[in-house]
Amino acid sequence: MDYTLIDAHSHLWLRQDTEVDGQPIRTLSGGRSLFMGEIRQMLPPFMTDGKNTAEIFLSNMDYAQVSAAVVTQEYIDGVQNDYLQEVQARYPGRFLACGLCEFRRPGFYAQAEALIRKGFKAIKIPANRLDLREGRVPLNSDEMMSMFHLMEDNRIILSIDLMEGDTQTGELKEVATECPGLKIAIGHFGMVTRPKWEEQVKLALAPNVYLESGGITWLFNDEFYPFKGAVRAIREAASAVGMHKLMWGSDYPRTITAITYRMSYDFVLKSDELSPEEKALFLGENAKAFYGFHDLPRLPYIKNMSE
Repeated sequence: MDYTLIDAHSHLWLRQDTEVDGQPIRTLSGGRSLFMGEIRQMLPPFMTDGKNTAEIFLSNMDYAQVSAAVVTQEYIDGVQNDYLQEVQARYPGRFLACGLCEFRRPGFYAQAEALIRKGFKAIKIPANRLDLREGRVPLNSDEMMSMFHLMEDNRIILSIDLMEGDTQTGELKEVATECPGLKIAIGHFGMVTRPKWEEQVKLALAPNVYLESGGITWLFNDEFYPFKGAVRAIREAASAVGMHKLMWGSDYPRTITAITYRMSYDFVLKSDELSPEEKALFLGENAKAFYGFHDLPRLPYIKNMSE
């Protein structure tokens, strides 16, 4: 396989032990978690200790010939900054880790400063979690804008997941315009399959805004493999903003409770709706340039026992 593969959306954690909207999230056994009032299969069942570690992910990456991955964060996993700092130091050529602040309360600017001092090259905003009971936290608030300018000045990448639809698109467009040197990656492919997802795609018309497909197999789960609807959505987004603005992401490990890690990209690889050049851009070349990966390993294909 001649393609360079870079995963632009993945997750790692040692243990889930947190609350979101007053609901507990706790690691159980057999890959399960207590998730906001119900038991969910958070990890594949063979990950019995509930630890979603870099080493297990690297084994999956090597097998699937994925050279590098961006590790993002979400409040449902708890803040994993300390662990991800260790991962980044231990495997600098394979992972780019995003730091996470507590954006649901004032004071996150100082947290962002601390993350930058610690060496994080990207910061994640789970903006889909900012619609709080006491009111929604706007992306263009004074503290947010000050942080974005700080990130722009220090060349820190913004990874962000937006709420469904166009609720936050106007605010993020203002951010992208006021901070043209701030690289922005919108996750979950703009919440494709939800109404008005195209409004999130259009944000990538700005030179500094890109779109990554983390979670696209989850969003098209009812259709399932080979996710032809997802391929059509990639084609539609490329028609709107250009294939050079789109990046593959897996949303590992949650998505591999339903499919294998390799399946999270080979539905693109095997599609006849995309050219080899478009596949190369989407599967790795765009992410390589956007995130600044270099000296990537060339991973051999290892035959399965069933072949």
